[in-house]
Amino acid sequence: MKRATTMSISLYDATVTNYLQILNSTAAVLDKGKSFCEEKNIDLSAIVETRLIEDMNPFQFQVISVVHHSLGALKGLEAGEFAPPAGYGDLDYAGLQGLVSQAISQVGLFETETVNGWAGKTLTFKLGSHEIPFTAENYVLSFSLPNLNFHATTTYDVLRMKGVPLGKRDYLGAMRTGI
Repeated sequence: MKRATTMSISLYDATVTNYLQILNSTAAVLDKGKSFCEEKNIDLSAIVETRLIEDMNPFQFQVISVVHHSLGALKGLEAGEFAPPAGYGDLDYAGLQGLVSQAISQVGLFETETVNGWAGKTLTFKLGSHEIPFTAENYVLSFSLPNLNFHATTTYDVLRMKGVPLGKRDYLGAMRTGI
């Protein structure tokens, strides 16, 4: 009979390492999208406004949300409060690339001990007058990471829909391999 094993993962590993993987892959997807669009004479400003379907937010919102559900999530954990994205401005394609690049730099500055120190802390998600209380762990695992992956996937999907030659490896980015 095989013996059961347990696994523990730190809050830092659940957040910073995952956020950086997706932010870096999103940066690479955006770079590939820009090169493709320039090669095919596709207007990048049209990409920024592209939606998968009418009632869905445009590409610009998807990229902003990747940043908001990674760097913004860490800032929310630190402050104990998180709200929908606001204050990012109306960004063009280059501005979105810059935003992702800045997020990569800033997420990389969070220290292991600091992030792990937020374990068990409470965070409130605020949407107007509606508030949802979370523990740090439940917020990360049931809200932040699913949202991050949704918006990164949608960013990828918009570019793929426009013909950018992307594959699953582009989305996954650099996996943490090894024994």
